[in-house]
This record gives sequence, structure tokens and C-alpha cells, in this order.
Amino acid sequence: MPHHQLVIIGTGSGNTLVTDELEGLDIAIVEAGRFGGTCLNVGCIPTKMFVLPADRVVEAEDASRIGVTVTGASADWAAIRDRVFARIDPIADGGEEYRVSQEFVTVYKAEARFVGERRLLLSTGEELTADRIVVAAGSRPRGLPIEGLTGADPARGVHTSDTVMRMDRLPRRMVVIGGGFVACEFAYVFAAYGVEVTQVQRSATLLSREEAEVAHTYTAVSAERIDLRLGTVVTDAEYDGSEWTLSLGGPDGPAQVRADTVLLAVGRDPNTDRIDAEAGGLATDASGLLVVDERLRTSVPEVWALGDVCSEDQLKHVANHHARIVAHNLAVDFGRTPGEPRTLDDRVIPHGVFGHPQIAAFGPTRAQLEAAGTEFVCYTQRFSDVAQGWALEDPHGLLTVHATPDGRILAAHCIGPHSSTLIQPLIQAATFGQRALEVARGQYWIHPALAEVVENALLGLPLESS
Repeated sequence: MPHHQLVIIGTGSGNTLVTDELEGLDIAIVEAGRFGGTCLNVGCIPTKMFVLPADRVVEAEDASRIGVTVTGASADWAAIRDRVFARIDPIADGGEEYRVSQEFVTVYKAEARFVGERRLLLSTGEELTADRIVVAAGSRPRGLPIEGLTGADPARGVHTSDTVMRMDRLPRRMVVIGGGFVACEFAYVFAAYGVEVTQVQRSATLLSREEAEVAHTYTAVSAERIDLRLGTVVTDAEYDGSEWTLSLGGPDGPAQVRADTVLLAVGRDPNTDRIDAEAGGLATDASGLLVVDERLRTSVPEVWALGDVCSEDQLKHVANHHARIVAHNLAVDFGRTPGEPRTLDDRVIPHGVFGHPQIAAFGPTRAQLEAAGTEFVCYTQRFSDVAQGWALEDPHGLLTVHATPDGRILAAHCIGPHSSTLIQPLIQAATFGQRALEVARGQYWIHPALAEVVENALLGLPLESS
């Protein structure tokens, strides 16, 4: 039975744990799929590469607002798909080849599940034990408890985010089930590429966890571009060999929608069941996430976890933050580096939604602040009220900032062009404790850049000192 000093399960952010400080240790990496994890292969990176062509098509369609006529803008699915994966696949392959080439690293191409404390059974039948284990096993797309829609079945036109980007050809009609990040981004992309998209969302708005005005704005824009069914659930599904008929229950009663392809985008589940965490003594919460402390230690000594398998924030930048903490703490634990273990910093966790319009946010919404009884002030700055907004003729963009009455920034919620870039000064200010007026008045703001939206939002806050 092979024994290793360290076993890492998963090669997303888990692959970054093999740092210089650990070189020479007996390290094993267990990975059944492609190196690079969700983000590289089926998540953040390829999806954003599909978003960019969609943006160009939509910008062409909307160019008449600024007096420009663009005709014939369309997306070449095969060219876009092949460009994306010609870039990504060699990175995944190269990552695996590099680890295999390291003399002190053993790569097991297999699935792993716990059969005891720090004891793993691989799908090859081999068993491993280890002094220390890091669980970086990630998450997977969730299906529906409806026959035919329990998971991806590409041969019958049922996809998840794991499979939909490698389709041979675009379908004529697609039903996207869900209203979160993944659903909204793909609904936008495929509609821009010319697919007839119906999106089915059980809540009253898309992106219902966002600030109310942001969610309502995004929902209204989407309803202009696709067939959007709100307050609706799928109750049944039938496949006739070429076409799906989905039965729906919604505010107007029963209905049906037909499509060539169905995209399941109803959430993701942590892979704690696949690794049989319970058999390894690892505690999980009601959501199935591994329970970890501020050092990312699990309930079992010398076992850590990181990323989607232990975090409600299923974001690559969160997993990377976790990996930096675990890598340092491993080095301390192995006596390879001096100092104290590091702990989580989850004060400000931003996220983005790369649909149309783009969204970025961090911190609580107005409703959450009110429910918590937090004293706060807020201001909403519309893109259309700054000079660059005039140039863009942007009808939807807005930035809402929530702050304490004395100017400490609590949250920001943005929708509009370049939101994921525009919000970064506010993330920085909130993280480092800068006050609103200090940020607004303590530096030059390029005029007439879109960043003036941030400046004006901060100046608009009704602060005690203003």
C-alpha cells in the first residue's frame, strides 16, 4: 500500500499547493479528470472566452444608439469553440505533464474516496495512506429530479456547463433552466449567437441574490432578448428522439416549451459525497460542504480542504485565496518555513456575472443590511449621468454604494459596461479600510473616464462628515 507524506485530491487550485517550500517531499496528486479543475476547463476561463464574441455581436446590434450601422454581425460557433479549446487544452495537458515529470510527485489518474482516516481507495483499486491530505475535490453541476434531466446526456441534447461548450453545432432552440450566474451567462451567449433561447427561472427575477435594482434591471434587459419564463418550474420532460418537450408550471398555469437542447444550470453540489467524506471522518454541514476552521483544517487532524468543496462562495479567486493559506500552513506544518499559520480573510469577497449587462458586486444588499439592523447610508450613481456614459449612450448602468454613516464602505453593486473592472477601487477601499471621502477626494480621477461613476457614487453618499 503506497504511503505519501502529502496527498492532494484535485488539480484546480489544489495543483498550486506544490510550492518550492515543499519540494522534495513525497507528494501524490489524485485527479480523474483534466488538470486545471473547473475554472480552466469548464468554468471561468472558457465561458468568458465565449462571452467576448457575444459582446461583439450585441454591440453591433446596439450600435445604432451611437449613429453606427453594422450589418451581418454573426458568430461562427466552430471557429469560436476551436479557438477557445486550442488555447485551454494545451494548458491542461501541460500542467499534467509537468507534475508527472517531477521526481518527488506521483500522479494517480483516478477517483479517490475515503475508507478511513487519511486512507483513500482509488478507482483503480489501489489504496493510499498519507501523513497529510488536502481535499480540493471541487463541485459539479446539479441536475433536476425529473427523468431525463438528472444530469448531462449530450447524445440526447441535455447539457450542463461541463459539456455545452464542446457541442458539435449550435442548436436552433435551447431551454436554459436556472437563473443564477451560469444560467444567465449561457443564456446571453447562445442568444447572441443566434439560438432561440427560453430561460426558465423559478424566482420572480433572474440573479435574485443581487441588489434588487440590479436584479430587476438585468431581468428586464434579458426579457427583451430571450423568452423569459419567471416564477416557473419544469414539471416533466419528454424526448422524442430529436426534440424535448418540457412541461412547465408558472403564474399563467401549465405550459409547454420545445427545444433541441436543454441546459441544466440550477446550481452546483460539492463533491463530498463522491469522496465519501463521512468514511474519512470529515464533518460536513447541511449543504454537504466540508466543515473547516479559519486555517482551513477539517475535523480530522492533518486534513485540510479548499475551494468549492468547503465554501459557499464557488469562485476561483476564493479557491486561490484558500490555496495560498493552505500552502503556507502546510509548509509551516512540515517545518519547511518559519512563522505562524495563516487564517482566512473573507471580509470582502467580490463576484462578477459576465452576461449583458455585466454585473459586479461585493458585500450585503440593502435588504440584507436592513434585516440585520445595520445603520448605513447609500447612493446610486447612474452611468448615464457621467460624460463617458453619454458617449456610451448606456441606458441601464448604475452603481450603488452602501457605507456606514461615517464613510466606511460596506458594499457595492454595479451593473453596466466594464462593471468587473470598475468596481475594483471599491473592493480595494473596503478591504483596506479607506473611507469614502478619502477615496473620492484623495486622488485624481481621469476625466471623462467611466471611473467617474465611482467617484460620483462616493461623493453622493450622505455622510455625517459631509
